[in-house]
Amino acid sequence: MAIIAKRCGIKFDPPSVILIYEDEHTSKLRKRVMPVRSFSQFSDCSRAAERLKLHPRHGHYLDLVSVEQLVRLHMVLRDHLRGLSVEESLREQRRSHTHEEDLNKLSDEELNRRKAQMDVLFELNRRHKDDPDFVYDLEVEFPDNSVRETCSWDQSDEEF
Repeated sequence: MAIIAKRCGIKFDPPSVILIYEDEHTSKLRKRVMPVRSFSQFSDCSRAAERLKLHPRHGHYLDLVSVEQLVRLHMVLRDHLRGLSVEESLREQRRSHTHEEDLNKLSDEELNRRKAQMDVLFELNRRHKDDPDFVYDLEVEFPDNSVRETCSWDQSDEEF
């Protein structure tokens, strides 16, 4: 059965992921409720999202849903179990994406999630050989009036 995922959301009681999809053959919209079992406020969201995506009964329906989206939904579920509202959980997720943050202080789970997000951004910005504007050996001339930062390794050998 070929399906097209339209929307993906969550239900708090019982904790479930809900998928609204269109059946390609009948062009009907359908709803699938997938319970999130053995999930607590201490659960690893990325592992729970992967487990749901690989589930034999539900995996086929979640092929077109990204793991990142499932992780975000599981984080909202986990924050709800911790007593946060949906707005607070989403605000916390947005706040955690600051660039001045010290990544050394993050937990392993959070660090792996950030690395996965960085990998996605890298792949979006990456130039491939097949791209029409790809240049193999790109040379850039910087203007003479630009601010130059000096560094100790920039000095010539004659000064030593």
